[in-house]
Parts: sequence; structure tokens; C-alpha cells
Amino acid sequence: MMNEEQVNDIIQRWRDTPEEDLNPEDHQQFKDFGFACLTEGDSGQLLTFLQDEKNQGLVKTMGCVLIAPLVKEVVKKKKSHDHCQDALTHLSKTCSPDELLYSLLELIEDIDPGVISETILALVPHLQTVLLQLEERKAAGVGLALSALQKQLSRLPVPYTQQQEEADEYGVCRCCNALAAFTKPFIEEMKRKNGNYTTTSEDEELKTELLKFCMWSLREPLLEAELNRDRKTSLWLFATEIMVILPTIQESLSELLFFNTVKKSTQTDSIQSKESRACLAYLLFVQLISIDSFPAVYSPVFVLQCNMEYINQLLSSKKESHLLKGLALYAKSLDSVQDNSLPVSLLELKSFYSVPQNLRQVLTDCPMQHLRESGMKVFQLFINKLDAEAKHKFFRCMLKTSNHAGVESYIVKNIRSQAESSMQPGNANKWFLGEELLSLLGLVFCLPQGAETDLLNSMDRIMESLNLLRYLLIRDKELRSTADVWEELCRIRDEYLKMLRVCINISRGYYSAELKALREDQKLKAKEARDAARSSRLVKSMTVKHEKVSNMSPESQHQVLQSALVTFDLMESLIVRIEEITEEKLKIPN
Repeated sequence: MMNEEQVNDIIQRWRDTPEEDLNPEDHQQFKDFGFACLTEGDSGQLLTFLQDEKNQGLVKTMGCVLIAPLVKEVVKKKKSHDHCQDALTHLSKTCSPDELLYSLLELIEDIDPGVISETILALVPHLQTVLLQLEERKAAGVGLALSALQKQLSRLPVPYTQQQEEADEYGVCRCCNALAAFTKPFIEEMKRKNGNYTTTSEDEELKTELLKFCMWSLREPLLEAELNRDRKTSLWLFATEIMVILPTIQESLSELLFFNTVKKSTQTDSIQSKESRACLAYLLFVQLISIDSFPAVYSPVFVLQCNMEYINQLLSSKKESHLLKGLALYAKSLDSVQDNSLPVSLLELKSFYSVPQNLRQVLTDCPMQHLRESGMKVFQLFINKLDAEAKHKFFRCMLKTSNHAGVESYIVKNIRSQAESSMQPGNANKWFLGEELLSLLGLVFCLPQGAETDLLNSMDRIMESLNLLRYLLIRDKELRSTADVWEELCRIRDEYLKMLRVCINISRGYYSAELKALREDQKLKAKEARDAARSSRLVKSMTVKHEKVSNMSPESQHQVLQSALVTFDLMESLIVRIEEITEEKLKIPN
């Protein structure tokens, strides 16, 4: 370790040496000197040295090497924090902006994972100062800085609940606020030039970089966050900032959403861009941020049609935050559309096929009940908006593709509702009353696996189909007006009930046998338990029997088997009732 006299000699030598003659060894000695001051707690002495008027040439030439140790000291938040911040501020105003930018970007690239937010918060003000001093390639520098900062920020978990956001354990909210503040002077620069029609290529590049920042922010963290206009949280305010920046840099929200001006070079970029725009649509139409400045010239059907791409993107995700936003955007986009108005031609669009299929996945596979319940409401809302022909086509599609008894039973219930509506005065239409109805009934009144159909798994659909058949037979007057329709319905009915009876008998026989075997097995085990108790005084060792282990307890198995038999009885009672109605109708003269 050098003494004070040696240090002063080196400093004097540096002062006497022309800047261009200072070599790498001098830079390393300069760094060692600064590091030694920080290690020994002499940050005040280092600050005095850096601010000394005599040393400004040295600081300008070699000061960049102190950036990393000073930032690390600030992140540690020791007593020397203020001195180190002042030193960083002085360096950011004194050193070469180009060299400083390089040093700061290198530092961001190598952030310790344990102090990401602390480092970003320490760096951002100085990075802003450096960029504002750049005379050339400022836009490129802003782009590099924002990209590097957001890349590091994306490594942190986004707070989801209100409690997590308030705690801000990982500093995501504070970093977002810092980034918003970081961009302000560059946005103000764009605002000042908005009235100037002779924009330069540098202006266009800065606009592009700020747009990239906004689009990234929409995807990370805003797409992951829980946003609610009733709670003006940090991330809500950040979302508002982003929505204000876009029009400020002359980016039309409608252009971004409906005409997609964001350039994409790879498939990954395309997906990321779509996610960003999906979040933008959510903030605009659901949370109503900036909705007052959105053009009111677009029809609700056009808005729905454009938003379906984003809804599809969100509903294809497995993340709760994405699914919630997708369902909310779907519902909001449908709300303004008139009931029974969406034409069948829309169903030919890819998104109008994909969205219901993704929604079906939510209804059948999502483990979160609140999402399934929301999904069911949106599913019905979509059905309500379709016109009669579109409903007919949609029902056919879902019956053929859903492969889920619960979804199919819901479709059958809707078919009955539409048939009932069509029978009201003035509502008659061929899709749910005439010959077109038969194509739907052919799909409803069938057992795809024939006699081998698993009645328990198909119970919801079968019970709903029997209820529909009973309803149609009771309301035979409207259907008899077209003889061919009535005759075909009777033929479908007879084939369906005949096959269903066979299936019930086979299933009842199987489940009855299983129930009998279970009871006998339980009796055997009870007898073995009694025998074991009697012989326990004589037998001191235990014998382990290798038995088939069921996933259910015997009590649960018994309950399931008994419930299955009750279900078959219910089905059969409905079949009997349908046959009784048929008999009654035959006695009535046409």
C-alpha cells in the first residue's frame, strides 16, 4: 500500500503527463487508487480529489474506470452512499459521454442477479445525464440503454397481487417509475419537434427506440400485472405513462392495434409484438386508459374482429394474468355488439374459430374455478351475439370438435333455447325450426361409440339431449307443419332411444357386477380381519398380501358405483317419459 507522499507523487506525474500519453498502466493505477479509497472508507477524500479543479483533465481522461466500483458502493448503501453518488454525478458530467455510455452499458450487462433493481436505480439518473450530452447517435444510445435495462428488469418476478405490489420486494415497481422518469427528457424532445415537419433520420430513430420501449413495457411487466382502474397502483400509473407516451411520439393507437405498423423480423418478434398489442387493447378497451382520445369511427363489429387476434393470443396462454385479460377483453369487445347480429361469414375467419376453441380449453382444463366461471359467461355472451345461421354453424362445430360432455351439454341446452325462441310468434327461422334443425339433431341424438359409450362420462350431454327430445315431442305442432322434418325426427328418436337402452343395459350390468364384487370383497376382508384378530394371540409374525391398490377408498368406490346405477335409472325414467309422450301424441289425430 502506497503512503500519502507516494500517492501525491503519482497524482502530480499524471497532471504533468499529456492526456494522450497516459497509458493502460496509468488507468489501472487510477482505478486502484479509487478502489483503495473506497475500501478504506475514504469516499470523501476520493470525492475531493475528483472535484479538484487541477484534476479535471485526469478525471475526464481516466474517470470512467471508477464507475463500476462507485456503483457497487452505492448499491451496498453504506455511510459513503452520498459521497459516491456525488462522485458518480461529477463523473457523468465530466468524462467523455461515449466512454461513459460504454462503461455503463457494460455494467448493466454484468449486473449481479441479487441486486438487479438496486443497480438499475443507482445507474438510471447518471445514464440519463450521459445520454443527454451525446451529440451524435443519441437515439442509438437511448435504444441500447433501454434495451439493456429492460432485459435485466425482465429477470425479476412481476408482483401480481396488491399486497405484492405494495411490498415491491424485488423493486420492479420502483424500476418502472425510474424508467418512466428516464425517458421523459427524450419524449419532451420529440414533443418539441412534433410541430417541425422536417424531421431528421435521428428523430425517426429516437421515435422507433421509444416505441420499442413502450411495446416491451406493455409485455413486461404490464401483461403480467394485475391492473385495476379502481386501484391506482404503481404499475397502473406506469401503464398510464406508456399510454400517454405513444400518442406523444405520434404513434396512433388505432394504427398500432388495427393496422399493425410495428415491424417484425422473426417469428419470436411477431409473438412478442402481438402480446404487447394485446395488452395495449386491454388497457384501452377494458381499463379505458386513453379511450377519450381513441377515434369513435370504428364499428363495434370491426373492433371485435380486430381484437379477436389479441384475445386468441391471450387465451392460448397458460398464465392466469393473460387469461384474465383475454376474457375481460373478449367480454368488453362483445358488449357493444348487438345481440343476434354477427353474420356466419365471420366464423370463416381463423380467429373466430381459434378463440372459441381456446375458450373451450379454459372451460374444460383450467384448474382455476374463477377463470372457468368467467369463461362460461363469455362463452354464452358470444353465442348471444351470433345470428341464427351463425349459431347453427357454431353449434355444429362445437358438437363435432369439443370432445367434452360438459361443453356439449351446454351447446344442447342452447339448441333447445333457440328452438324455443323460434317457436315464438314472428321468430320462425329454418335454422332451428325447419329442415336445417335436423342436421343439428343428428349430431345431438347419437352415441359416437355406440353400445360401448361410457354413459357416466357422457351423462351431462345425454341427459340434456333427452330433455331436448322430450321438449320437441311436446311441441310437436310446430314441427309437424313440415312432414319430412317430423318423420326424420321420429326416425332419429327411435334409433337414439333404441341404442341408448342397449347401452344402459350393458352399463347397468357392468356396474352392478362391479358393485357386487366390491361388496363381496369387503365381506371377505372383514372376515379376514376377524380371523386375524382371533389368531393374533398365536401368530407373532405378520404376512403382507400383495393386493391391487385402487386410487379410491372402498367407500368412494361404492359411492361412485351406486351413483352410476342411480344415473342409469334417471336416464331410463326419461326414456320412459319420452315413450309415453310419443304414445299420447299418436292417439291425437293430426
